[in-house]
Amino acid sequence: MPDTKLIVPDIGDFKDVEIIEVHIKAGDAVAVEDPLITLETDKAAMDIPASDAGTVKEVMVKVGGAINQGDEIAVIETAAATDKPAEKPAAAAADKTDDKAEAKTTAPQDQPQAAAAPQSMDPTPEPAAAPQAQAPQSMRPPPVAGVDEAAYQSAHASPAVRRFARELGADLGQVQGSGRKGRVTQEDVKAFVKQALGGGAGGLQVAPMPEVDFAAFGPVELLPLSKINKLTGRFLHRNWVTIPHVTQFDEANITELEKFRKTTAQEYKEQGVKLTLLAFLVKAVISALKKYPRFNGSLDSGGENLVMKRYFHIGIAVDTADGLVVPVIRDADKKSLIEIAREMGELSARARDKKLKSAELQGGCFSISSLGGIGGTAFTPIINAPEVAILGVSRSQMRPVWDGGGFTPQLMLPLSLSYDHRVIDGADGARFTTYLAGVLSDTRRLLL
Repeated sequence: MPDTKLIVPDIGDFKDVEIIEVHIKAGDAVAVEDPLITLETDKAAMDIPASDAGTVKEVMVKVGGAINQGDEIAVIETAAATDKPAEKPAAAAADKTDDKAEAKTTAPQDQPQAAAAPQSMDPTPEPAAAPQAQAPQSMRPPPVAGVDEAAYQSAHASPAVRRFARELGADLGQVQGSGRKGRVTQEDVKAFVKQALGGGAGGLQVAPMPEVDFAAFGPVELLPLSKINKLTGRFLHRNWVTIPHVTQFDEANITELEKFRKTTAQEYKEQGVKLTLLAFLVKAVISALKKYPRFNGSLDSGGENLVMKRYFHIGIAVDTADGLVVPVIRDADKKSLIEIAREMGELSARARDKKLKSAELQGGCFSISSLGGIGGTAFTPIINAPEVAILGVSRSQMRPVWDGGGFTPQLMLPLSLSYDHRVIDGADGARFTTYLAGVLSDTRRLLL
């Protein structure tokens, strides 16, 4: 495994910049764009991100030191077979966006940036290389109810800590800083959140989880959560407690669709394309999004406006050995059914091999989570904020259906649509699933 030196990139004309925070230590695993250190000039604070992924062998800097462009920060051991960026959702890219926002003294900290990109399963900005022109809004996690935005702006904290506080819903203006010059650290934010969860002022007023010695009742084994498990859990918990979810259940008669799919699938199988029901679902969902465009929108960071997207990027939940990831099919409305099927197969394979690029996890407008290959009759999918809706699909079943003259066997597909009730009302939720079921029952509607 080769060693790689992480150095200070171009930081402009600044010289001998003070290091106010060091975020890494020997033995830590870092991914591309993880913050390494935080620098402070007389104008702003900025995080220096990792340019490569690996395990930290040696840290060459310390808090209070001075550093210049080209200086060594750390030495890491890299592994070509390790794809750290694929395991790192958009949080790191968001930190980088925060750096740019804080470094600009002419704009407020949370002002939407022209370079900010769309969001992902973690609803955070995309890397700068990804398509961005159609997402004018800031894609940072929206302010949490009860947070004093003015105090947040004036809090003495680095971009990485600001981002961390946003993700946890912490009121940064109320956090007492223990760092140099009273700067708020991640540990300060964690302590604040822990106190809030325990019933402190401004908290959730819930009892703390009990600490149980499970070994007292029998043999146990400690199984560490994967990095994806931890990140997904954190984001889903935030989405569940901050978004008023409503789930609409419906069914689609896919008898004719499935006949057509099976007939066509064999033809394309010889071309290396697996034509699944999910490809048809993507096409049907796009038709429904065009019919009911609010489902393709997102609330802006202030929660005052609905950003209506004029593009259709569809996220597909993929079950991997390390947890759930949601790669995105971009501009799915401009692709044929076969192109979508081929791309889904490629994305799923890369997801399971941990080879997805960060940009491939960003910018989704609407997500689909299919459990049809496993089983179940219905479930409540959690919205992938800042999206406002997600479709869950369970296993189809052959059932007797009344056709006006008698019961005939029909293949019925269960649909579970969760939506943000702040944006979508119940009537439109029912209209969406009814329309979607109609399209799936007669795919000729896709031609209209």
